[in-house]
Amino acid sequence: MYITNPRVYNRYWAMRKAKKTSAVEINGRIEIQMLTTEQLEDLSENFKTVYQDGTGFLPHSDLQAALKVLGIDIPGYKMRELSDRYGFSNSDKVELSRFALLFDELEQAKHQETNRKLVNLAVAGTIHEKAINKKNLNTYTKLENLTLALMSAQAIGCNIINIDNIDLSKGTPHLVLGLLWQIIRIGLFNQIDLQHCPGLFRLLREGETLDDLRKLSPEEILMRWVNYHMENANVSRRLTNFTTDINDSEIYTHLLHQIAPNGCGVTLSPLSVKGNVNRAAAMLDEAEKLDCREFVTPNDVASGNYKLNLAFVANLFNKHPNLPDPGADEIVEEVVEETREERTYRNWMNSMGVNPYVNWLYSDLQNGVIIFQLYDIIRPGIVQWKRVVRVFHKLRGMMDQIQNCNYAVELGKQLRFSLVGIQGKDIYDGNQTLTLALVWQLMRAYTLTILAQCTQSGDSLPADKDIVAWVNRKLASCGKTSSIRSFQDSSISDARVVLDLIDAIKPNVIDYSLVSNSNNMENAKYAITCGRKIGAKIYALPEDIVEVKPKMVMTVFACLMARDYMPDMRESIPEPVYPTSYS
Repeated sequence: MYITNPRVYNRYWAMRKAKKTSAVEINGRIEIQMLTTEQLEDLSENFKTVYQDGTGFLPHSDLQAALKVLGIDIPGYKMRELSDRYGFSNSDKVELSRFALLFDELEQAKHQETNRKLVNLAVAGTIHEKAINKKNLNTYTKLENLTLALMSAQAIGCNIINIDNIDLSKGTPHLVLGLLWQIIRIGLFNQIDLQHCPGLFRLLREGETLDDLRKLSPEEILMRWVNYHMENANVSRRLTNFTTDINDSEIYTHLLHQIAPNGCGVTLSPLSVKGNVNRAAAMLDEAEKLDCREFVTPNDVASGNYKLNLAFVANLFNKHPNLPDPGADEIVEEVVEETREERTYRNWMNSMGVNPYVNWLYSDLQNGVIIFQLYDIIRPGIVQWKRVVRVFHKLRGMMDQIQNCNYAVELGKQLRFSLVGIQGKDIYDGNQTLTLALVWQLMRAYTLTILAQCTQSGDSLPADKDIVAWVNRKLASCGKTSSIRSFQDSSISDARVVLDLIDAIKPNVIDYSLVSNSNNMENAKYAITCGRKIGAKIYALPEDIVEVKPKMVMTVFACLMARDYMPDMRESIPEPVYPTSYS
């Protein structure tokens, strides 16, 4: 089989580099196998006509069974449709190389579905189902789905700066795994807070307040949680990391015993098992009684795999925290919930790749370091890093942090931010109104800077009136009757003008039969998802459109305007390149 599809060709060479596929010479020509060595072994064990060197064929009647061996289970009617499309229906047997192309298509569709489901599991409702391309998929509609997955992951706080839809299509291992870990981390950590678990107040130490708890990272909270249960179990050991402290499974065994509901049958028997791997296996048998045997294998525990063990503990917390809510006689501070605006800003910052990760806006910005990183992204070189204190000592810590915040306000004024009445001490103190005023202007400056780069307007940032004028020109030029007067226009609330604009940028991407005459929220969800599907970096939420929040509405239109100036996806797909040798 000669490669004529650039996507298949690129995927083949990526797999060749990873030594996961083979090219064999048969009757003087090169046959390309899109199956891994392990997959070929599995097929040869189950079907006598398939050989481990990648040659052979499959009887037409065995195609569905062969796919099932490779982990893809499809119904009979779907198999008949695929057989007709691939021209298998009139053949008694199908060459393995042709079967491999069918498998490759189905495997990629499976990966796309996994990405979408993971994003929605991490933050429910992020991707609107109706906007996903599902029927008669081709190269472009598949790439649109992958773009949607990426833009949606970015909107919930994933850093996707070094990955695009082509990387996902190729299955570039380190990039795909990096993205998946970010999504899983967000999904596991987004309920480790006082709003979802009021009993977290029990982890406070003497003299601490809920504000001190909010300053902790999810990792630090999980360690406190484990140690809280170790103390209640009268166990002297304490958890200080997710690597060497857990590799003998002793802390895990005690933790499972402490958090288990009555009657689950969880025991301490793993403690008597010899060897770290065997003890970990016994411990996971106990975890299974709690429906928590996930993320780790015995070897992962014994080797101290940080990410997998962190995920294992987070999952235990989410399912069985065993932290009783405050009793009637217990006085606890009122829990302050994160607002929608705060969450949007936090997700935007994290998607920029700031370090450390932003968990609670006010405490994580109080030393100014993250604000400087954002300034440097918006206007590279503007920050004089020699003026920034990044390591804080106990005696001068407060003064150094306030000094940083004063410099952050100074830089904002250089960028012509409106910061009347805002001082560095306000940022350090976590003054919500004044901190949000600065953060909004950072996000606005970033959005307009990206737009200026796309429109090649130099240092001149577009004004609101310029974006409104462009929206109306674009709509009119494509025969749309909708328009807006400003970002406060009440007509925006049904999202139709946003949908029309998306359709003007990329014709036929909107299915108008799905647009409701009465459900504005459904329209807004559909519009946000379709905007992301065409590659717009939209952080706003559907509620922002329905409620016509001018700030967030501006970012939606600005992001769509920037997308209109970007090359179309079809133009970015490389022309086929054919190999001259297979060495």
